[in-house]
Amino acid sequence: MIPFNKCPVCGGEMIEKEVEKILRGGDNTAIINVKAEVCQHCGERLFSTDIIRKFEEIRKNLKKKQTDRYTLVGQSYVIN
Repeated sequence: MIPFNKCPVCGGEMIEKEVEKILRGGDNTAIINVKAEVCQHCGERLFSTDIIRKFEEIRKNLKKKQTDRYTLVGQSYVIN
């Protein structure tokens, strides 16, 4: 997937895993499960360029409130 067999942060071993990523855009938040290379030592996550493009598109849609393609699963609150 990604051309790193060692973590660029700590040098640890990288493995491919499915991870949960939280994305924010404007007042909206989305959670997506994607594949990433994850360091076994420090937990650093590396995503492919295709996945990063998808993140950017989702953030843009969230900011513009174009969420009709997403499933509403609850509400988020800010505690001050």
